[in-house]
Amino acid sequence: MDIKDMARPLDGEGVSAFLRSLPAEPLLLGLGEARHFVGELGELRNEIFRHLVEQEGYRSFAIESDCLMGLVVDDYLTTGAGTLDDVMERGFSHDFGTFPANRELVRWMRAYNDEHEEKLRFFGFDGPLEYWAASPRQALTALYDLLEGPLPCTGETLDTLLGPDEQWEDEATAMDPSLSIGRSADAQRLRLIADDLVALLETQVPRLGAEDRERAALYGRTAVGLLRYHYWMADASPARWGRLSALRDAMMAANLRAVAERGPALVFASNLHLQRNESLMRFGDQTLEWWSAGAITATHLGDRYAFLASALGTVGDDIPPPDTVEGLLSTLPWEHSLLDARRLAEAVTKPVPRTSHDFAYFPLDPAQLGTIDGIVFLKQAVRLKKLG
Repeated sequence: MDIKDMARPLDGEGVSAFLRSLPAEPLLLGLGEARHFVGELGELRNEIFRHLVEQEGYRSFAIESDCLMGLVVDDYLTTGAGTLDDVMERGFSHDFGTFPANRELVRWMRAYNDEHEEKLRFFGFDGPLEYWAASPRQALTALYDLLEGPLPCTGETLDTLLGPDEQWEDEATAMDPSLSIGRSADAQRLRLIADDLVALLETQVPRLGAEDRERAALYGRTAVGLLRYHYWMADASPARWGRLSALRDAMMAANLRAVAERGPALVFASNLHLQRNESLMRFGDQTLEWWSAGAITATHLGDRYAFLASALGTVGDDIPPPDTVEGLLSTLPWEHSLLDARRLAEAVTKPVPRTSHDFAYFPLDPAQLGTIDGIVFLKQAVRLKKLG
């Protein structure tokens, strides 16, 4: 079978045709990154989102960035608060605010909102963490301030238990669990208080407006998730990193389900976070295994979750061998292609896994093609930001 029969140029018409081919209209359409900071992919993502907004009724965009910082971007888009420069500096984690495609996306969304009554929304769906975690102060105090008594403690007690943010945010705890305060007496009491605040929120939902309900739920999820993450950062067992990876993706999945309630939305993140299959990663002498945010979300949403994985052909000076999936896709006549991944899985005959010289690029796993709905393929990726 000719792979051209299951592929087409990547354009708005192709995206709409792909959506029509799915068994159900997705509430979340995941567009995965094979590598962060690929200029060409960011621009394609923006084109896809514009088409989804203008032709398919999408009104939300979610990105693999700090969920609390994302509120800064959303406020800018919906109320005009702040400036574009300030928002790009304070509204993104992981250095994503420096990515030109993200700046252009925020600029376009703001311009759209200025001209339309129904506003586009922006969401970060990662936790305030990566290899270490932020202080739970912002989430806990913001939730506390939205609730009425009787509260489980005074504001002064909450502040005392939290202590200096620096003790929570010590990056050295990533590699040295003995430096973590996540199992201290104060941290353990904070976990109980966070649980009580979330329970109290449920009893007060009727008195809160829609925006306060949405934000209070986010603060509650984040506070509980951060305190749980800090607890396991203090774990010195070999299971530590696998558990932390799983907890991060579980927090992502919870945020994605909240975004889905507003759906449909385009979700942009690493392929590894959006894939349906179990994640495997070498970490020192260990192989970590955990279920990705996409796998968890797909379990809850079923056919209302769809996943487009991206793949790159030539990455800088790294050319894919012809017997890899990327090598096979490089024979397509278009610079940017959209493929039916499940048909491709049936047609290809045992391609060889690609080994890339770019440590930041994660090639397609040939064994997992059948778990992907579609593939966005870029024949070349030239404009790469160096990492590290």
